[in-house]
Amino acid sequence: MRRAGLAAVLAGLAGPAAAGLTPKDLSQVGLAPPPGARAPLDATFTDAADGRRLSLGQALAGRPALLMPLDYACRNVCDPMLAVAGTALSATGLAPGADYRLVTLGLNPRADAATARSMVAAQLGEGSLLAGAVVLTGAPGPVEAVTQAVGYSYAYDRDTESYAHPAGALVLAGDGRVARVLSPLAMTARDLRLALVEAGEGRVGGLADRLVLLCYGYDPQTGVYTPLIRRVLAASGAATVAGIALLVLWLHRRSRRADRARPAS
Repeated sequence: MRRAGLAAVLAGLAGPAAAGLTPKDLSQVGLAPPPGARAPLDATFTDAADGRRLSLGQALAGRPALLMPLDYACRNVCDPMLAVAGTALSATGLAPGADYRLVTLGLNPRADAATARSMVAAQLGEGSLLAGAVVLTGAPGPVEAVTQAVGYSYAYDRDTESYAHPAGALVLAGDGRVARVLSPLAMTARDLRLALVEAGEGRVGGLADRLVLLCYGYDPQTGVYTPLIRRVLAASGAATVAGIALLVLWLHRRSRRADRARPAS
């Protein structure tokens, strides 16, 4: 998704949270992964579930993942963003923990493990999705190592002691490569399943999913998958019009040559 689009979502939802930031500060907030972006798998965090140290690579465990940077103390964007993502994930038909990983990454170093667990549980509810989620907290160093690598930029507002951050999530391949950027506030089960199947490089989902990927294309402007057939029809329609125009021109020229070749009466 474009940086400007994410900034617009942020500006519409964050409200007072951005009170101490200038327009220039907010213009730097966005999600724009550079080509070939890859999250560092050796970045180490604390697992909020049990307090053990856990690298990002261990959190992914070689599986495709939905990575969601969050401020666990945020109640403006992060709560609905995680809730919508959780609903979409539950409807994908994929098994959390086995087919994919849901990994949340805390942006706010002052939000402790208890705050993180409470926030995530409140939005995901009890069940397999929560049980399979990996909730990470950590110091600014490793958090920034990940966010900078994937092109996720955020800003701290000292006046309100809060963070302005993009309303965006990343689908990672098992080796940390950024496969897709999605908008959690407009996320559907179809988009999420297709993104995870694609990131899984054939190891997730079945033949039907891979056939669907042939019929749907990813639109980086909106962060959703759109039917490629529309593009094909648009292109074929333009080609048809051009073909008809060329045929009319050819027939017209042929008629003129025939008129010139006809003997005068």
